[in-house]
Amino acid sequence: MKLGVYNAILHDRPLPEALKVIADLGLTGIEINTGGFLPPVHVPDMDQILASDAARDDYLAIFEGTGVSIAGLNCNGNPLHPKRGIGERHAEDIRRSIRLAHRLGQTRVVTMSGLPGGEPGATVPNWVVNAWSSGALDVLDYQWGVVADFWRETDRLAADHGVKVALELHPQNVVFNTADVRKLIDLTGATHVGVELDASHLFWQQMDPVAVVHELGPLILHAAAKDVRINKANAALYGVLDNSFRRLSPGEDRTNLGGDEWANEWPRDSAWDFVALGRGHDTAYWAEFLAALHEVDPDMAVNIEHEDVSLGRIEGLEIAAGVLKDAAASVGALR
Repeated sequence: MKLGVYNAILHDRPLPEALKVIADLGLTGIEINTGGFLPPVHVPDMDQILASDAARDDYLAIFEGTGVSIAGLNCNGNPLHPKRGIGERHAEDIRRSIRLAHRLGQTRVVTMSGLPGGEPGATVPNWVVNAWSSGALDVLDYQWGVVADFWRETDRLAADHGVKVALELHPQNVVFNTADVRKLIDLTGATHVGVELDASHLFWQQMDPVAVVHELGPLILHAAAKDVRINKANAALYGVLDNSFRRLSPGEDRTNLGGDEWANEWPRDSAWDFVALGRGHDTAYWAEFLAALHEVDPDMAVNIEHEDVSLGRIEGLEIAAGVLKDAAASVGALR
């Protein structure tokens, strides 16, 4: 399997330096952000690449001799956000990423299914966590109509460009579990939409990523290596849907998510945390995870996503890479 890194954690340095970091880790792939919640730091000349063969060739030449090649594009965002300034921009980032993937000889674009408002005219997304009331099902009926229309159209664009779109099963999106994936495919008839298997978001929902791989099989198109640690004492008190986030002020370091929306500060006594591989689940588990993915596609890209705030950028990647390589070697899946 092709093991690599999602490049967001390396946005603090130029692309050639990021490639050296990845090569020094003994990994061979880089998943490149191309918009959505984050700017395309390592593809600053995207429009030129889309229009000019010379610009495309110059960009691809950066990777030559590094031992690291592109392993998918990533434009995670909310393409269905009811504020057009956010939703339409993220939707266009997906469309542009599909066209860019084709130009770069790539076949995978990672993103999210999106989350509309709860009704026509809404201005904020509405995530229905537990649809026990008929009103909540009314919201979902409306949202699924929006989702189906968008992904039916996007699937056609992806098919036209020989690209497959891999959806991260991320809560605060309409599609966040196996049943949702099946429903999306049934509603749209999509042939070029599937799943990016990011184990971390499944862990905190109490899902089993390996079981999900076996259930969805060929719909798994791509994978992310990111771990979660459940903080049992806090989870026992607050549950995993704890909302004790703090709004960051304009004077604090914060991440813009589009328009006037920003990421909040993580709960201090959190029920769970994103951690480097091995800090939530041991190497034996990750070997089982890779073995399941290998059965679906021996050439699947599996890219580390580092969001362990207790570790530095390189430190976290080193720990994760060590666990991932050991796991891959134990199942003979490393290449």
